[in-house]
Amino acid sequence: MDITGRKLFVKALEEEGVDTIFGYPGGTVTDLFDELYKTDSINLILPRHEQGLIHEAEGYAKSTGRVGVCLVTSGSRCNEHHDRTCRCTL
Repeated sequence: MDITGRKLFVKALEEEGVDTIFGYPGGTVTDLFDELYKTDSINLILPRHEQGLIHEAEGYAKSTGRVGVCLVTSGSRCNEHHDRTCRCTL
């Protein structure tokens, strides 16, 4: 059985119990978003602004006790998300 990387990505999220993703589509993650739209087990939340999604995921994690997952595309803002994520998990 052949499985694509994007299907494996979604399957891994489902197996880890992820039920909500805060994401901003574009560029290199378009195929991942296409696959996420096909599943009913993961709620995909699109922010009004890409810088807000890390705060949404952090608030979700703090209020629910579940993992707050962010999915962003590559680009100049990618490092800012990474830096913020590291500070949230320490």
